[in-house]
Amino acid sequence: MAEPVRVVVGVSGSLGSLAALHRAVAEARRAGGGAGGGAGGGVEVLVLHAWEPPGGEFGHRRSPCPPLLSAVRAAAEERLARALAEAFGGADPGVPVTARTVRGEPAAVLLAAADRPGDLLVLGPSGPWWHRGLRRPVPTRCVRAARCPVLVVPRPELALMLDGLSGRGVDAELRGLVGSGRRTGGRG
Repeated sequence: MAEPVRVVVGVSGSLGSLAALHRAVAEARRAGGGAGGGAGGGVEVLVLHAWEPPGGEFGHRRSPCPPLLSAVRAAAEERLARALAEAFGGADPGVPVTARTVRGEPAAVLLAAADRPGDLLVLGPSGPWWHRGLRRPVPTRCVRAARCPVLVVPRPELALMLDGLSGRGVDAELRGLVGSGRRTGGRG
C-alpha cells in the first residue's frame, strides 16, 4: 500500500508563513486530500514550527536553564496555535492537518520532516533583509538540500505594503495623514 502524500509546511507566524500554510492546504486539496481522500491513502498537511533555546543549542549546553527552556517551548506552542487560529479562524481547512512544535534549527527540522521523495515542502519567503543578514535563509537552504519538491510562496501583497510603510515608519505615515488635514476617523 502506498504511503499517504505529505505536504510539510514551515510556520513562524509571519504573513509569509501564513501564506505558505494556505498554499499547502490548497496543494493538499488539489492532490486529493479533501473529503474522501485521494488515491494512495489521502493527503496529510504537517505544519511545523521549529524553535531553539535562546543562544542556540550551544548556548543552552553551556549554561542550561530548564525554566527558560520550558518558557521558550510554551511560547513556541502558543505562537503555532495563534498562527493556526489566524490562518483558519476556527474553520475546518478541509484536509487533515497535524501541527507540531519541534526543537531545532528551522531548515534542519523541515528537511528531516520532508524526507520522502513524494513529499512536498512549502515555505514562505525569506524574512526581512536584516534577518537574512544574520542567518542563511531557510528557503535557500531547503531548496539546496531537499529530497522532495520545494515550493516557495512569494511574499503576500499585505507584507509588501507593510514593508513599504516600515521604510517610512508607520508613525510617520499616520502623522502625515493627520498633518495633511485628512481625517482618519473620530472627531477632530
